[in-house]
Amino acid sequence: MKLGLFTHLSWPEGVNQADVFHNSVEQVQLAESMGYHAAWFAEHHFTRYSMGSSLPAILGHMAAATQNIRLGTGVIVPNLHHPISIAEDTATIDVLSNGRLDVGFGRGVFSYEYGGFKIPAENSQERFRETVLAVRDLWTRRSVSLEGEFHTFDNIDLVPTPVQDPHPPVYIAATRSVDTLDFLVKNGFRLCVAVVQDTEPALDLLTRYRDKCHSADRPDDIEEVPFFRYIHVADTEDKAVENTRSHVNWIQDIMQWKRHLSEKTEVDQSMDDWRNERDELPPDYEYIRNNRAFIGTPEEIVEKILRLKSKGITYFGCNFAMGGLGQDAIVQSMRLFHKKVRPLID
Repeated sequence: MKLGLFTHLSWPEGVNQADVFHNSVEQVQLAESMGYHAAWFAEHHFTRYSMGSSLPAILGHMAAATQNIRLGTGVIVPNLHHPISIAEDTATIDVLSNGRLDVGFGRGVFSYEYGGFKIPAENSQERFRETVLAVRDLWTRRSVSLEGEFHTFDNIDLVPTPVQDPHPPVYIAATRSVDTLDFLVKNGFRLCVAVVQDTEPALDLLTRYRDKCHSADRPDDIEEVPFFRYIHVADTEDKAVENTRSHVNWIQDIMQWKRHLSEKTEVDQSMDDWRNERDELPPDYEYIRNNRAFIGTPEEIVEKILRLKSKGITYFGCNFAMGGLGQDAIVQSMRLFHKKVRPLID
């Protein structure tokens, strides 16, 4: 079983920003020492949910702090960027990391992340496709020109060019959109299963992806498709729940809150005020634990992962750092997973 690490770099109230970044470096280095395949980082803007606003800077630093582990963008939101900037940044990271970059793309969260950049949510699918394909062309061709609906440029020669041939692997985060799945299959890209999807719909998505790949007579590269889950391992079920309940609830609260904000951010507002004002509740802890997170004893986690393995999944992504969980608890969970879970899933 190939393992990946994933983090949002969340910044709940009362948490030190610098600690989040420096702790993440330690987590990635620990994962590398344990033989993890890759470490993935999410892009978000203007929110405590994630401080991944500058993935090129983050991954450039991670490249210097590691030797072998691959580094992934989970995901870049191309609709918020110019394709030339994405191509230049990712090519540079690929060079600095000696060809260790995996590039994931997704349309992201509409709300203020789009509003802050004054990017309309309308035609997001068309903008997404145009930008991703432009990045691929810039990586692989010389003198690229584009007269698109959203971007225009002439005779661009990308410098530097990626180390990986023909380009870094491209992953697309898809959920329900048939159009997105068709787009990634048609262009030879790989699926990325996001941590925010419930497990059963995610398994159905994986099946549809494999079916479409086979119908298109292309490999599904299933061994390279990461299936990300929130994960926490403790010696007892009670301890696992105690460690994670407030952090999982925080994630659900802020995800719900963000969706309601189009003109401002939640950064300097009170979470408690939002909880008192809202007229509906997000999914509760037990729902997330039963449907989206792998939280429990080593034996419980092994059972859940082996079920995924029986469905053909051989690349499991671990989101240990969830919603401000302390570094000691994260590291203890990683070590317990390594000692008591991994031997039984390999």
